[in-house]
This record gives sequence, structure tokens and C-alpha cells, in this order.
Amino acid sequence: MDSFYDQIIPEGKKRTGKYTIELPVLYFRDDAFILVFSADEERVRQDIPSDTLEPIRLRGGRCAIGFGVFNYIDTTIGPYGELGIVVPVVHGRKPGRILPLLRETRYPGFGHLVLHLPVTNLKARDGGRVQWGYAKFTSDMRFLITPEFMECRLSEGKKHILTVRVGRRGFLRHDDRPLITYTVKDGSLLKTVIPQKGIFRECIRPKESFLELGNHQIAEQLRSYNLSPKPLISRYALERAAILPSGEEVEKQVQPLDGYRGSEREGSLKVLYRE
Repeated sequence: MDSFYDQIIPEGKKRTGKYTIELPVLYFRDDAFILVFSADEERVRQDIPSDTLEPIRLRGGRCAIGFGVFNYIDTTIGPYGELGIVVPVVHGRKPGRILPLLRETRYPGFGHLVLHLPVTNLKARDGGRVQWGYAKFTSDMRFLITPEFMECRLSEGKKHILTVRVGRRGFLRHDDRPLITYTVKDGSLLKTVIPQKGIFRECIRPKESFLELGNHQIAEQLRSYNLSPKPLISRYALERAAILPSGEEVEKQVQPLDGYRGSEREGSLKVLYRE
């Protein structure tokens, strides 16, 4: 039987600031969960760096925005936490409504434009910014994982940024679709195709899941998007593996997408499991 990791193409060691990382980065085990909301399409478009990226349109002048949370337990660059604030987009074509969000990477050009990607240590921050142009900064994450829900509280020092909670319910799905991200590096739009394989539970209009915004400037940016009061979709992984390779340039001379940079500090990661 072929192994998921048999598809690895070694890229060697890459220098990212004062750190060296081996590419691709391998992810063996994590706690992963996702919420998708609707947002004001016109406002979100103001933060999209290229006219070739089209947000996934919903009814009433709305588009989709996602929050993907990861407690990386076992990776080739060590454990760390990460929370992606992303806009699901289609590159190079006008997408239909809803369908790209349902088909994801089976829809041509689909991917996630990364607006912010806080992580819990400097190695993950520098590696992401230097190698892929990910809009990373160091933060503090407190995970609470229970049989009923998965939760992450994101903060920077004493400033609460946001809290995401996903209820453990939904229909079961095996999924081997890759995760695709769009970022801006050195003025160019990068597309990174991240193979992943896992077993997920997904729920439409989940009642037990929520997003709480804090008192940070990222929270204020999110408030300006006029997010829907309740999530449209929740998803969490029962098990998941992933491979992070280098990205490829798909467009030159796009607008910057640096995100919030934060300060030069190590973050913190706390994880509590309760029966």
C-alpha cells in the first residue's frame, strides 16, 4: 500500500532568518478545526491584493471568510499553534455562487487568501514569512479540547484577539483534497498546494460553534467586515496529515499583503484536554 508521505519531493534545507528548516515541512498529528462565516463582500475586496482573485460570493452582497485553527502536535519543525484568517477565493476566473465553497480544490483556481496567520513561536513565524510570504506574527494561544468542543483563545500579551469554538458534531467525511493558499511574497502572488489527508466531521449552520472578537486591531478589522452572527459551516479533524512544500509564483506586481506584524517576541502555547 502506498503511503501518503511517498509523494514527498525533498527540497533541502532553507535559511529563514536565524533558523534553518527542511522542506517540505511534514505534519503528522494535530488538532484542527474550522469555522466559515459570511462577510460584507465590498469591504473584504478592499483587502484583496489582486483583481484576479475573486471572493466566493454569497447572497445579498456577501462573501465567505474562514478561521482555520491548528494545534500542531507532531511536525518536522516542532510543535506550535497557528490560526489562519482567510478569504476563500478563485484565481483567474469569475466563480459561481456557493459551488466553489462546496467543491473547494476540485473547483479550478480555488484557494484561501491568507490575511493573517498568527503562530506561537518565532521559528514558525520567520519560516512562514520568508519562505511563503505568509502574514505571520507571534501570538499566545490557549487550546481547550473536550469531547464536546474544540476551542482556541488567541491573544497578544494582555490583548484578546479572538476566540473560536467548534462543536464536535456533523457528518463524517474522508477527504484527500489538498489545502491551497494564496499569499504575497516580494510583490508576487504565490500559490502553495499542500497535500493533506484526513477524516473530518462537518456541520452546516452549527449551533454549538461561535467566534468571539476581542479588543485587538485585528478584531477591529474583522468587525469592519460585518461578519454573520452565526457560522455557516464548521469542520474538525478526527485525524489529519499534511505536507507543506514551496509555493509557485502565479502573478507578478500585486498589491502588498503583509498583515499584522506584531512585536519581536516568542508566543506561548497552552493546551488542555478534558474528559
